[in-house]
Formats: sequence, structure tokens, C-alpha cells
Amino acid sequence: MTDPLQHVLAAARGDEPADLLITGGRVVNLFTREVEETEVAIAGGRVVGFGPHEATAEHDVDGGFVLPGYLDPHVHLESAMVTPRELARAVVPRGTSTVVTDAHEIANVHGVEGVEWMLKATEGLPLDVFFMLPSCVPATPLETSGAELTAHDLARWVDHPRVLGLGEVMNIAGAIGGDAEVLAKIRASRGRVDGHAVGLTGHSLETYLAAGVESDHEATTLAEGLERVRLGMHVMVREGTTERNLAALLPMLHGPAAERCMFCTDDRHPHDLLGAGHLDDVLRQAVAGGLDPLVAIRLATRLPARYFELHRRGAIAPGFVADVVVVGDLERFEARRVYKRGRLVARDGELCVDLPPAPPAPGGSVSVTWGGLADLRVPAPPGSIVRAIRALPDQILTIEERVAPAVVDGLAVSDAERDLLKMAVVERHHGSGRVGVGFVRGFGLRAGALASSVAHDSHNLIAVGLHDEDIAAAIDAVAELGGGLAVVVDGAVRAALPLPVAGLMSDRPLAEVVAGLEALLAQARALGGGLPDPFMTLSFLALAPVPALRLTDRGLVDGARFEHVPLFVEEAPCSSPSPPIASIR
Repeated sequence: MTDPLQHVLAAARGDEPADLLITGGRVVNLFTREVEETEVAIAGGRVVGFGPHEATAEHDVDGGFVLPGYLDPHVHLESAMVTPRELARAVVPRGTSTVVTDAHEIANVHGVEGVEWMLKATEGLPLDVFFMLPSCVPATPLETSGAELTAHDLARWVDHPRVLGLGEVMNIAGAIGGDAEVLAKIRASRGRVDGHAVGLTGHSLETYLAAGVESDHEATTLAEGLERVRLGMHVMVREGTTERNLAALLPMLHGPAAERCMFCTDDRHPHDLLGAGHLDDVLRQAVAGGLDPLVAIRLATRLPARYFELHRRGAIAPGFVADVVVVGDLERFEARRVYKRGRLVARDGELCVDLPPAPPAPGGSVSVTWGGLADLRVPAPPGSIVRAIRALPDQILTIEERVAPAVVDGLAVSDAERDLLKMAVVERHHGSGRVGVGFVRGFGLRAGALASSVAHDSHNLIAVGLHDEDIAAAIDAVAELGGGLAVVVDGAVRAALPLPVAGLMSDRPLAEVVAGLEALLAQARALGGGLPDPFMTLSFLALAPVPALRLTDRGLVDGARFEHVPLFVEEAPCSSPSPPIASIR
């Protein structure tokens, strides 16, 4: 068998024809930030040189800009609500050639079996999928997960060629406090250690870094971003469906701090992937916001590759993997052609290669035993005050508000006039019957209820609504689906989207899932409120490690103090405006 490297070298020397010569292009050099009109020769899946070369095939790109394929350094594939093959169908034609995923969503449902499935489901795609091992399964002891992964469990994957390190360390208290199991996971990692430093600053942040954490994707303000860079941290500037931090962090990307930064998407719903796009959308927004296009491209290519020590990726240069995207301009970043290791895999926004079938998914994702309406009742003492979660548009942070609930027949109930809705989280992994009940503001529903089996990170069933009857019906509808999303009005299901793969992903084609999700969102918006994606917002209200207030199957959680708090408080309601996010520390 011919040594592939010998072919690469022979083509570079000119002793053999290259496999492909890209002509008529303007090559973006990310080392010198220059653009040069020249040819690009590719052989054996690698760039072998520039200028005229003899080649087996030539592709004239008609003045297009030739860029390296985009690399997303932090993404949860499960948030796309489709299998990895369908995610590839969405992002590869946009120019994304590589992603780094943390499979802690499916791991929190199916444990080892879930991670193994994800590894198999990402084989053979025109998209390279690397993994960060899930560090927090469960994310906290304040909720019920479907599995537990210890440092011993993670050891089986440490030497896997597509594993790059340890995923976001969400157990902040454990890292700072020196928890033995958290430190064992960090020590066992042979690569990078990603962080999840929500709200951390000062000595707490310094201690978190001293534990071995190296990056963060949770900076939401310019001050947070700059503090992290000054401490030597790598900042992943996130622009997802709900978590939108690019605008706030953009000013620091104009200076030296950019060299410690990179773009990521974290969580994007399928309608955003199909409509707005993936990293190409982030690039468009960054350039529209005044960022130098060549700096923006580095943030989506070379800098994440450098962070993960993927030395031969993220640039158009000899010896580098020939992942190439050709765009018409450096403002809209519309991909004309996408090459994977020198092979044309997408053209004019459409994939042009076949995808392998997904492996059989783990079953038995939903096991619910609960008391229905009885579990939703909240007896309210006279003059009672409750802690309510304030959901924030475009953020995963919340605010704690203290309000007097509406009381009917001795029970605290929703109050549409004050946008105070009841919500519930029902344990779905072990049939324990545990139910957490609370109140939330920010959804603006005037009728009906929403329910979902996507509830980060333990992914129990979560619901919000105006009347207990609709909340119960929505929870039951999702359970009957075996996982998914549902909108219920007057006890009837108005729209539903089954997610049979771990209760997180559909097994249907991307276009079908997008159509189903758009129908759901249309029904949800018809009930009132102005959240861009109420299901994505709902999914984060159970994320226990994040400030300020959350709800799990075990009750209300103070995400800043990492402890349970009672629903009722013994003090007057807050009459002043909600505190700014920056005050939550």
C-alpha cells in the first residue's frame, strides 16, 4: 500500500499530480492576515502548496475567498434536537468542518451507553467530531439524573483518538472546594479542561483556575471577559439560540485579548441552524458589529484549533488538513463550496455526499410515575411570599424575585396579569415520583402550558403554564411521546414534537424537525409572551449550577450558593426593580 504521506510529498515536489487544484480564488492567510490571489493544491487530504500545480482535477471558484473550515470549540450536539448525521447536514454546507462536543446531555440520561452511542453516531461524517468527556453527570447533587459517571468511568475513553480533554466543569463548588472526585477527573484528563465559570470573579475565579480549568464560555459581560483573559483563561465567545453574548464581548475582540478568544455556539436549536446558520452566522454578526473580517475568521478557525492543539487545522497552509470553505465575500460568508480533506462535500448550501445511517439509539428514556394534579397543588399560608424565577431573554442567567402569589381556595396559583406562572419539574429517569413546583416570570403566557423532556442538565420533564390542568396534561403528553415537546390548551395537545432519542433528539430528517418545531413555536407564541424561543428558555430553568434561582425535581435551588431554598419566604415582596445581573455573585 502506498504511504499517503509519500503521495503528499510527491505532489508538493511536483513529482506527481495533486488530487485537486483550486483556482481563481483569493486565499485568506490567517498567519499574516493577508489575502492573496493564488491557486491551492491539495493531495492526500492535505494542502501541499500554492500557485500553479499539475492536478488530476481543477475547480475554478470564480473569485471566491478561500478560508479554512470553521471549528466550533464548544457545542452540545443534542441541542440541535437531531441526530449527528442530520446536524452535519445542517452545518457542513455552512462551512463548519469540525466541532468539539461535550456529550453530557445524553450522558445524564443514559450514562456510559449514551456516550458510546454518540461516539458511534459521529463516525463517517463529513464533519469531524471531537469530544470533551462529561465531567458532571449528574451536574449537581441537587437534582436526579439518569446516570452517574465517575473518574473511573471516564478513564475508558481517555485514550480515544477523538477525545481532547475534560468537558465543562459545572461543579464549581467542588472544584473550588477541592472535592476529591472532581479533582480526580481533572487530574485524569490528558488534554484541555473546559470551564463553566458562571458569575465567578475575584478570588473565587482564581481558585477555580488553580484547580486546572483553562477556558470558559459563560462570560456575559465585557468585564467578565477581560478578567478571564487577564488571568490567562481562554474565552469562548458564545452566540447560541438563547445564550447570546457576542454583542457584550465584541469590544474586547478588537485588541490583544482576541488572541485568547474563540467563537462557539454551545446550544442552537434546529430552526436557527437551518435559518440563521451556525458559525457563519456568528461571523456575519461579528463583522456587522465592526470586527475586522480576518480577525473574525481567526476566532472561528485558527484560534480554537490552537487551543485544542489541533496543530494542522484552522488555516490554509502546506501540511494542514484540507478543510476548505469558499465564500463569495467577507461580510455575508455565504458558502459556495465546502471541501472536507480536499473532497467536495457541499455546494451552494446543499450537502452533495451521502451520510451513514445512525446507529440504533438507546431506548427507555422516560419513566414517569407521579400524582398529576395533586402534585401541582401549592397550599399558601395567609400573606405568603414566594421566591419566583425571572427568566431573562437571550441569557441562561435568572433573577430571584419575591412576590405575593395569587391565592384561590388556599392554594397559590398562576396570575397571568402579573406574568406569574406555575412551573413543575417531574423526575423521569427512575419513576421516583419526585416533583418540584415553583413559579416563574418572563414567559407572558395568557393561556395553556408548555412541557419538555429537555431540561438541562439532568433532563427531567419540565413544564410551565397558567392552569394546573394544562400543566398536568402537557407533562403527560410528553411522557406518552417517550420524550419531546408539547403545547397544551384546555387539556388538548395543540402541537407536539417527539424526541425519542434519549428524550433529546428526533430520529427524523432535519427539515421535518424544523417544521415541527416551528409549528410548536407558533402555537406557543399564540398563547402570549415575547420570548424568541420559549422552549429553549424553559430548558435552562432547571440548570442548577447557574445563578440565581432554578427548579429541579428536588425543589428550588439557589445556583449561586449551590443549595436548596424553600419556595416560601418570611418577608415582604420586593417592590424595587429586579437587581441587575452584574450584582448576582
